[in-house]
Amino acid sequence: MKKILITGFEPFGGASVNPALEAVKQLGEAKLEGGEIVVCEVPVTRYESVDTVIAAIETHQPDFVITVGQAGGRAGITPERVAINVDDFRIADNGGNQPIDEPVVVDGPDAYFTTLPIKAITRTLQEQGIPCQVSNTAGTFVCNHLFYGVQHYLSGKNIGHGFVHIPLLPAQDTTGNQATMSLDVIVEGLRLVAQATIDNKQDVAIGAGQIC
Repeated sequence: MKKILITGFEPFGGASVNPALEAVKQLGEAKLEGGEIVVCEVPVTRYESVDTVIAAIETHQPDFVITVGQAGGRAGITPERVAINVDDFRIADNGGNQPIDEPVVVDGPDAYFTTLPIKAITRTLQEQGIPCQVSNTAGTFVCNHLFYGVQHYLSGKNIGHGFVHIPLLPAQDTTGNQATMSLDVIVEGLRLVAQATIDNKQDVAIGAGQIC
């Protein structure tokens, strides 16, 4: 029985809700074949976010970790390919931190790639009618910071990890002009992300690149 830790960020930037946290609240009850899910709420605060997930890893001893955050403007669920060693916050995080062009980890490598089967994940969700595509940028805010920081901690450990961005909820689209996804679809999509992670020990060789 494989154990998957799925984490979700608290609201930030003045918002009252974060779809990542709302989904994680439901995923603790989700059923997997050959696996179980444990969950963790994560603060949108620069270093505290990584420390929180590391503590959860040490407590639960998972086989895989899936960190999740919202991405306004994206219409689908997007597993991230790479985290970069840069903090360049457009807005302050929930702790008031707003670093500009600072490393996530001083003297760390320029980037870390996901160790989840992101193309198999993408294919699985698309086959179930859930919009999904590989993303090549996790941004430079706390999502990327967490992705990079957790990968750095897990370097050399036999625990798979990757970051997944999800769309906004319909209630967050106050202008009627933003892409959204219902919570039940997000929850099912993330459950399928976890299931595909268990089912695919190696990723599949299918095209998922972008021209620009």
